[in-house]
Amino acid sequence: MQQFVSLAARACPLPLANVDTDQLIPARFMRRPRSEGYGQLLLHDLRRRPDGELDPGFPINAEAYRGAKILVARRNFGGGSSREAAVYALADHGFRAVIAPSFGDIFAQNAVKNGLLPARVTDAEAEQLLADLARREIETLAVDLPTQTIKAGVRTIGFAIDSVWKQQLLNGWDDVDLTLNEAPAIAAFWARDEQARPWVKPRRAS
Repeated sequence: MQQFVSLAARACPLPLANVDTDQLIPARFMRRPRSEGYGQLLLHDLRRRPDGELDPGFPINAEAYRGAKILVARRNFGGGSSREAAVYALADHGFRAVIAPSFGDIFAQNAVKNGLLPARVTDAEAEQLLADLARREIETLAVDLPTQTIKAGVRTIGFAIDSVWKQQLLNGWDDVDLTLNEAPAIAAFWARDEQARPWVKPRRAS
């Protein structure tokens, strides 16, 4: 999977709470092959006017946030169903990190497996970032995973992430890689267990 260590990039504010996976990518697009790209389907219905045209007032459509790689939102981002395509849509649109006070559990797991950083901050910190970005007081953020910090202008704030997910992102490890990294410890356990409980290991009939 794609490694994530640090990123300094343009950030886009999305001042919405409870953005669920069906809003991130509506279910009717699920038959579309990933090879065609899901980026243009991100927040498909929210970012369009009733006539189907893109709403220039919606943040990710705005020229000011074009090319943003960091998304800042409110709490419970990615709640709802377990569809991994919600992460595909964010990744294919170009986002590498989402900053919010909380995430849907399955969404966050899927994000990490696709090299997308789910960075948890407090509600107050999220609101400050949203306001600063909306007022254009800051345009870029610098996210550093080793130190778990976000630099926003002259301010630096910390963010939280599961320690195992942090290890996976820093090393570009999927779940199999994470297990293989423990191969020496696993082998040592089996060796000790075979000595302690030799009757457990199956033996061939003579």
